[in-house]
Amino acid sequence: MTDDSSLLGHGRRPLTIGLVLVVTGIAFEALATATIMPIVARELTGIRLYGWAFSAFMLAQLVAVAVGGPIGDRRGPAGPFTVGLVLFGVGLVAAGIAPSMELLVVARVVQGTGAGLVFSMAYVAIGIAYPPAARGRLLAVLSSAWVVPGILGPAVAGFVAEQFGWRAVFLGLVPLLPVAGALTLPSLIGRGTDHDPDIEQPSAPALDALRLGVGAGLVLAGLGARSPVSLVGLVVIGALVGVPSFRRLVPPGTTRASGPLPAAVAVRGLTSFAFFGAEAFVPLALTSVRGWSAAAAGVALTLAALTWTAGAWAQAHRSTQWGRRRTIRAGLAFVTVGVGATALVLLPDVPAAVAPLAWAVAGFGMGLASPTASLVVLEEAPPGRVGASTAALQLTDTLGFAVGAGIGGAAVALAVAEGWDRGVGIGIAHAVAVVAGLVGLRAAKELRGREVIVPAGQSER
Repeated sequence: MTDDSSLLGHGRRPLTIGLVLVVTGIAFEALATATIMPIVARELTGIRLYGWAFSAFMLAQLVAVAVGGPIGDRRGPAGPFTVGLVLFGVGLVAAGIAPSMELLVVARVVQGTGAGLVFSMAYVAIGIAYPPAARGRLLAVLSSAWVVPGILGPAVAGFVAEQFGWRAVFLGLVPLLPVAGALTLPSLIGRGTDHDPDIEQPSAPALDALRLGVGAGLVLAGLGARSPVSLVGLVVIGALVGVPSFRRLVPPGTTRASGPLPAAVAVRGLTSFAFFGAEAFVPLALTSVRGWSAAAAGVALTLAALTWTAGAWAQAHRSTQWGRRRTIRAGLAFVTVGVGATALVLLPDVPAAVAPLAWAVAGFGMGLASPTASLVVLEEAPPGRVGASTAALQLTDTLGFAVGAGIGGAAVALAVAEGWDRGVGIGIAHAVAVVAGLVGLRAAKELRGREVIVPAGQSER
């Protein structure tokens, strides 16, 4: 290993360890929340807000990412990173003491804001604190930081929720944050990006991000409305508010998947929609439809986390044979097939054990597609726009999650309100996710130009 590729040399050790701890904590929270949410919704009588527990987090993260990236470009990552850690901790405490599902959703908004700032600043830190030879290794390490939470998180969260209450899952993560901050912040203070003032910056990114979040929220609220007038009105207003801002926050051509950078950003969002829009309902399907415990249902998430990492390392070690477009399309195919196969367990004659295996297939696909799209964005970002470009990547990523989970949540709420079997709503959520995967496969065909060879070990979740 050369000095340039070392993650622990040149004073990088505290920053590397701190970033790994932060990602580990957020990874555990994400997997734990998906595992325990069926219990939370039951105890707080909040199944109608089930989807919002995920969408609220992701919409808030969307706004924070869009705002944080350009701020990191101009002022450096230390300030936004600190604010993000504090907000994430406050959100954990608020969720842990929430007396109702409505207040828990508010706490998830605070958590999502903090997580968005932390993630966007982590990308900026990678771009400015590590030389090119080390970035791929760090992305691989950060991907591996999902392994331990992936193995232990769902099972531990399910056990803790069943034995000590779900509130302990949120509160137990709080002590990790001051340690991560103490390690990370000294290395970020005083650092800034190579910002070129002559490069045009997005106009009013904070206002655009807020409009996009509000617009997406209105669309999801409309989809959950029982009145046809409210449904159409909210969806139309939400689209009018959000779509123009979305177009300003992402690279030109993203809605058409035209060009390497725009196509990678668009495909990343569709991949996230397909995978996470279905993942939010996998534990609910296994617990409420097939009668599994929360800890047992978490096995599906555990397997997917492991195969995600396996897929990421597979695309790294096969880089001499695979190009960018082929790798992403293969990953999307695995995701789409895995999502569809997982939905089969809603049928009583299909063994419930099919779900963890099918979801592992989807996880492997994410490992192939997601890091490849990230690398394309890092390599294609113009000088001085690393933060803004990666913010656009994360924006579509979080928007895909939020809309996918929101549509699924609206379907489940509709099924409950109409007295249908809950599995009908979950099935609709999976069907919509499959459609998103197919659209992503089509968009990935537009990844043209040189075939970027993905360096060995370069991956992320």
